[in-house]
Amino acid sequence: MGHPLRQHVDRLNAALDRHLPEKRLFLRSDEGTRFLRMRPVAQAGILAGTLAFLAWALIATSIVAFNALGAESAREQIARERQLFETRLVELAAERDRRATEAQEAHNRYAEAMDRVATMQAMLLASERQRAELESGIETVQRTLRTRTRERDAARTQLTEYQRDDVNADLRAASLRLAEFEQTLDFLMTALADTAQERETVAVVAENAHMQAQHLALEYRLLQDRNHRIFSQLEEAVDQAMTPLARMFTDAGLPPERLLQQVRSGYQTRTAALMPISISTSGTLDPGSDEGRANSVLTALEEINTFRIAAQRTPFAMPVRASVRFTSGFGNRRDPRSGGRRMHNGVDWAGPQGTPILATGGGRVTFAGRQGGYGNLVIVQHDFGIETYYAHLHRIDVNVGQRVSRGDRLGGMGTTGRSTGVHLHYEIRVGGRPINPMSYIRAAQNVF
Repeated sequence: MGHPLRQHVDRLNAALDRHLPEKRLFLRSDEGTRFLRMRPVAQAGILAGTLAFLAWALIATSIVAFNALGAESAREQIARERQLFETRLVELAAERDRRATEAQEAHNRYAEAMDRVATMQAMLLASERQRAELESGIETVQRTLRTRTRERDAARTQLTEYQRDDVNADLRAASLRLAEFEQTLDFLMTALADTAQERETVAVVAENAHMQAQHLALEYRLLQDRNHRIFSQLEEAVDQAMTPLARMFTDAGLPPERLLQQVRSGYQTRTAALMPISISTSGTLDPGSDEGRANSVLTALEEINTFRIAAQRTPFAMPVRASVRFTSGFGNRRDPRSGGRRMHNGVDWAGPQGTPILATGGGRVTFAGRQGGYGNLVIVQHDFGIETYYAHLHRIDVNVGQRVSRGDRLGGMGTTGRSTGVHLHYEIRVGGRPINPMSYIRAAQNVF
């Protein structure tokens, strides 16, 4: 078995000798000179190992570089999405203000139009009554006119008889009566013409009032349809903005309703822009009316604003934004010093010394100093019973009692305390109990 293998090795050496000739390495000492012969196969093995090591180093370096670039791109994408969300929220608030103003103006115009219609209807009823009275008066005048006409004809006939009988006294009396009848007839004819003209005027006014009422009713229906489309768009936009916020708190294990209640208890006042529209004088407000839908949108926008306040006061952000490496997660792990298994209450990121360490949410600094294995430690007390720990800092830039907001610098990354290298140890505690910080960070990845 050994002899054929030896032959194969010799043939391989002969084949490689053209490119990798045999080399001898001489080693001189006091006792003599020795040499080490390097056959072509050995040289090829060393060369292959060297190339493999270089390829592995190149691939590992590329992977680390790509991970760093990917993390930076993800953070930039999150920042852009957060900016877009805040811009969208401001646009929604401005659009809601405009729509609420338009709805109020439309409501005022409709109320004014209804007042005008009511006035016109009253005028129309009055004109109808006046027309009926005028028609009754015209009928009376016409009866009187017919009576006076018959009396005039009778007087003329009597006058003719008196003229034949040549009775001068009776003739003068009949002439006076005839003149009186003619004067009365002229007055009645004039009154009849005036009454007819007034009746035509009242009819024209009534027709115009009826047409204007129909036009106002059509305008009101078009306005209601436009308001319906506007409110539908606002309701859809508000729902799209609120859903990821509520899901963020739920994914982090925080009940949204309890958090909102606590935020509202601390912020009792409302801004003027979010005050609900007042109820009508009847004391009721139809949920399907423009006022009811406007109040629903205002309530939803107030809830989004409450979510925003709660999110600012909850540690959802990353404590470092520079290029760092995630080195250790939450849970049981091998202790880097003792080698045994122990609970790791937070997560670790490694990076250059002095890398800025940032507050992950708004709160108050309750500890800033050195504490045992934590080294230089900053503890921030947030609302809802949440605390964040920032350990092993090189330096501390805040003081106890200081209020901080998300993104404020707390210090620089270091290796103080029980540490094997420059890194940040980050913890989140709820009610004093450590929880996995990545549950908060992952919950906010698609929101901030």
